[in-house]
Amino acid sequence: MSLLRKLNTKAKTQINTGFGTNASDYGGRFVNKDGRPNIAITGVSLLDRISWYHTMLAMPRWKFLVTIFSFYIIINFVFACIYYFIGVEFLNGITSQTEIGKFGSAYFFSAQTFTTVGYGHISPNGFLTSSIAAGEALVGLLSFAIATGLFYGRFSKPTAYLKFSQNAIIAPYKDITALMLRLAPYKNTTLTDAEARLTLGMTIEENGKMVNKFFPLELEFERANALTLNWTIVHPITENSPFYDFTPDDYANINGEILVFIKAFDDMFSNTVVDRSSYTLKEVVVGAKFVPMYHRNSTGKKTILDLEKLNVFTEADISFSFANNKAASS
Repeated sequence: MSLLRKLNTKAKTQINTGFGTNASDYGGRFVNKDGRPNIAITGVSLLDRISWYHTMLAMPRWKFLVTIFSFYIIINFVFACIYYFIGVEFLNGITSQTEIGKFGSAYFFSAQTFTTVGYGHISPNGFLTSSIAAGEALVGLLSFAIATGLFYGRFSKPTAYLKFSQNAIIAPYKDITALMLRLAPYKNTTLTDAEARLTLGMTIEENGKMVNKFFPLELEFERANALTLNWTIVHPITENSPFYDFTPDDYANINGEILVFIKAFDDMFSNTVVDRSSYTLKEVVVGAKFVPMYHRNSTGKKTILDLEKLNVFTEADISFSFANNKAASS
């Protein structure tokens, strides 16, 4: 059976998705696992196509700290080289007799000037050296102002802080099967009025041309009043689902991707936060069910949410569903 025939004619298609429909010009995933679009922009310079502010806010914490400290070390090294080549004799207070010692003294003078600490042990002497020191002090003030803004921006940025299961699964659901994926908050935040949307994107041949088709997936529940525990998002595979006639081999062989969009309200910031992820059909495990993630503690007075079980599932028999679908299709 061709893919066009497998796709249920009752399944609704989605037009305005923000993704291109010409599959021959599209490469790889629509959305990366971290939720970022799988897009690279060309045609403009690097400075024009990258927002450095957004980049610094979005990068991992360790990269951010490495960038800040690297800039601090490098800029002081540059100014130390300038002082050294002008001549350390124009820096009063340097007593070292070795060249390495002189350069080290120039470096630490640069650090004191850059941070406007000014211990007074070493001081500039002469117009040129004093001018360089004055310019470095200005650069230091501006740099620390920018760094402070970045630290505050990262600290105060509203973020969803959600973790998604690594895999989606096809699991038993009432008398049929359902596509399921799981997410859970991992910070001590309170998210309310959560809303989920799932879209299936597939590359199919239509009229002799490869095109991208998108299908909104109907959910058991699209909203959750609060995200305090894990949320298992369920798409029942009914006769209106594009997965209705799929076999286990189809999930492994067909080029498709499930796009996940989450929106919730963070009452601490009084702001809406969003998160995204995606699952290729090859990342869908057929015939499985998630194990419970939370349990009562030893005293029975608190609930424990175990995030290590976010992607833990066991095998489940769903052969009955594929047999029923096959009989209904014939």
